[in-house]
Amino acid sequence: MQRLIGTVLLATAMVATPVANFVALAQTAPAETAPAQQLPSPSGAHGGGLPAPAASATAAPVGQAAPVTISGATPAAVPATAPSVSPAPIAAQATLPHDLSPWGMFMAADIVVKAVMLGLAFASLVTWTVWLAKALELAAAKTRAQRAVRRLEEAVSLDEAARAIAGREGQARGTVAELVGAAQSERQRSDDLSEDGIKERAAIALSRIEARAGRSMARGTGLLATIGSTAPFVGLFGTVWGIMNSFIGISQSKTTNLAVVAPGIAEALLATAIGLVAAIPAVIIYNVFARAISGYRATLSDASGEVLRHLSRDLERSRRQAAHQVRANLHAVQAQPAAMPRVPAE
Repeated sequence: MQRLIGTVLLATAMVATPVANFVALAQTAPAETAPAQQLPSPSGAHGGGLPAPAASATAAPVGQAAPVTISGATPAAVPATAPSVSPAPIAAQATLPHDLSPWGMFMAADIVVKAVMLGLAFASLVTWTVWLAKALELAAAKTRAQRAVRRLEEAVSLDEAARAIAGREGQARGTVAELVGAAQSERQRSDDLSEDGIKERAAIALSRIEARAGRSMARGTGLLATIGSTAPFVGLFGTVWGIMNSFIGISQSKTTNLAVVAPGIAEALLATAIGLVAAIPAVIIYNVFARAISGYRATLSDASGEVLRHLSRDLERSRRQAAHQVRANLHAVQAQPAAMPRVPAE
């Protein structure tokens, strides 16, 4: 009977040993794999014990073997693997350029944006050059014309007006002097023709001189109008090109950080600012010159009217002088005694 009981106990122990080992491995596996799913605490890994009274397991720190104690069996070491924690991805940090001055943004800009900026800067230089040259020319011409008109009004005849305009130097200069010279030339060429024809041809010549002087004075202002109307659109082209490059940079860097697009947008807006700097003064200067040239043409029109008035008076005086001369000749002929016929002597 005792042998039978011992045999049964030995068989039971032999069967229970692999089952206990399997249960111990099944219970220690979650305790070892748990740190891979959640961050381990600073104190170490959590261990798990076997609920069976016949077997018990003690947990070991991470990286060491966890011994398993089973009644009736040799302790076995279950290796525990350290959890692998993948490092968090670090976002690309884009830094702004150190020099955000206008010159620095110009040097860092794209070649197309640079070309746009240089073109607009040259247009602005042309605007101020035209302003300086045309302002001096217009001021001198307007002053000379106003002085000549005053002398025309004070003169009695066209010849006296020509001498007054010529001044002490004896050489007439300016558009008003050309008007007086054209009227004198037409009077000399048409001396034997009617007065109405002389006045008509003189008026045509004076109107042509006025138109030519107006075109000459307006030369260069059309360039100001072109710059004022196109410079904002040229600057807008540079802005669009710069913003397009900025979005291309976003796509290539695969980041939405504002620091990636800020320099390109700043360069693009600089192109727009230069376009406005070139366009606004051009428009203002063009409007000022348009009003000044209109006033200059009005002064020439006054001078032309004075020349025609002097020409009309001179022609009338010449006609009256001719009529007086004819009447004087008639009176002289009538005053002479009639010659008596000679009678031959007998």
